[in-house]
Amino acid sequence: MKIEHLAIWSKDIDNLKEFYVRYFDAVANEKYINPKKNFHSYFLSFSEGCRLELMQMPGIAAGPDDGKQWMGIAHFATSVGSKENVDALTERLRKDGYSIAGEPRTTGDGYYESVVLDPEGNRIEITI
Repeated sequence: MKIEHLAIWSKDIDNLKEFYVRYFDAVANEKYINPKKNFHSYFLSFSEGCRLELMQMPGIAAGPDDGKQWMGIAHFATSVGSKENVDALTERLRKDGYSIAGEPRTTGDGYYESVVLDPEGNRIEITI
């Protein structure tokens, strides 16, 4: 068994799609639009692992967007292959104005990671 995809409700799926394409090498499908529900989505694929679905529809309640933790999915993690890649991507995101919620470090359980916030405040762990 494997996780096929994760989904994120978004205020602006086009902006969020561009973020994941630019910084995480995602490949997006064509935007799907269901005019009856005014539902829009993209599926983003990565070189391996599960896909990410970005979804937008009127009437979805906004959650916290300040980077604080809340009940539900806390974060998702990406693997970039090396400590140097973790550091480089974290610095690239910082330079481009994105929030770094956790500086690169080795955690108590032995992971090397940083934590960044995407444009809508979703937490992403960048790991080896």
